[in-house]
Amino acid sequence: MSDLSRLAITSTFLRSFLIQGSWNYHTMLGTGFAFAMLPALRRIFGADPQALDASVRRHLDHFNAHPYLANAALGAALRLEAEGTDPKIVRRFKTAVRGPLGGLGDSLVWAAWLPTVSMASLVLWWLGLPVWVVVAFFLVIYNAGHLGLRIWGFRAGLRDGHGVAQTLGDARLAQLAERLQSIAVLLVGLLSGLLLSGRPGPSGAGVVWLAVAAASFAVGLVVGHRVWRPAAVATVAAIALIATWGSLQ
Repeated sequence: MSDLSRLAITSTFLRSFLIQGSWNYHTMLGTGFAFAMLPALRRIFGADPQALDASVRRHLDHFNAHPYLANAALGAALRLEAEGTDPKIVRRFKTAVRGPLGGLGDSLVWAAWLPTVSMASLVLWWLGLPVWVVVAFFLVIYNAGHLGLRIWGFRAGLRDGHGVAQTLGDARLAQLAERLQSIAVLLVGLLSGLLLSGRPGPSGAGVVWLAVAAASFAVGLVVGHRVWRPAAVATVAAIALIATWGSLQ
């Protein structure tokens, strides 16, 4: 890692936020991956233009993963390049991790974190908080999670290299996704009972609907992680419930 300066590492991380900027059907995230790697590759191979060109070309290959967890592969590839790893091994590593990073990221972020924060924000809106507070809550909480995931993944990859796969397994992110999905579903249940009461605030919900909300909370806690496509279920349910609540006014 002696060939990498702090500036090159920081530049690579900052460029990772643009990894989808050149998304296309041919390379998907590949072009963005190479763009993010460029400051570090220039640092490593700057004295050898041909080696630099070859390194950029191999990172332009097809690569697809969740844009947040792609940072784990980015950091690991950075370490492998700095250590002078055989280019074939670098390519094989990226091919091996892209599928798991895509599936894990989709289940954790799109199917768990996003709907959970969305449902929590809707509950706050129903409780009567100002819209700007609800929007601020969503933006702060969601982005804190997504930024934390990006930083953690990049640092883990940079630290562990091709061993980052083991680090991802030890982090039990799949289990975290299941817990978040359960929370999202139980929040939908809570919102169902409260919105269908037709009156704002928990005091106006009535015993029956509060009981329904409590039952939905319990069911979501136990079996919510088994719901098919929880992100879609949560979104559709929220829209339907808000429309119903509006029609009852």
